Amino acid sequence: MNKTILLLSILMGLIVLTSNYLVQFPVKYYGLSELLTYGAFTYPVAFLITDLANRSFGKEVAKKIVYLGFFIGISFTLFFSTNFSDLISIRIAIASGTAFIISQRLDVYVFDKLRNKYWIIPPLASSINGSVIDTFLFFSIAFYATGIPWFTLALGDLAVKFFVALLMLVPFRILLKTFKPV
Repeated sequence: MNKTILLLSILMGLIVLTSNYLVQFPVKYYGLSELLTYGAFTYPVAFLITDLANRSFGKEVAKKIVYLGFFIGISFTLFFSTNFSDLISIRIAIASGTAFIISQRLDVYVFDKLRNKYWIIPPLASSINGSVIDTFLFFSIAFYATGIPWFTLALGDLAVKFFVALLMLVPFRILLKTFKPV
């Protein structure tokens, strides 16, 4: 297996693990505890990885990275971050896997369909679409009917994910020079 693909997959898995851990902690500053978790700041990096792989190696390799990253991320989450005596922790693992695989596949699809547009359009459109699906799948599966304000947390996380998606355009553009586009 190509070292770059393996490295990107491991990085993807670490982002998933970190985000799954951080989503358990609301931001307690400026009255944001009902609106935002720390996971919103790390998860958009997964879309950056997928988009760079898609642009550099094509959609089939990007899908391989998504699947391998999924396996690594969920394995890490189950091993390091899941408390099997806590229902919320188990729901977070299930929600993460479901939301990740669906949103990342959507990201690959949208990016590939927009591949020939101006450079900013594919990563921004695919990341925004993927973030919307990921956020609402994740929060509804993980926190619905638990007493946790999942809908407002989802909206807060989504707003941050949109902002981070915009910021991720900078490393995307810089790193494009590192990889040869397909």
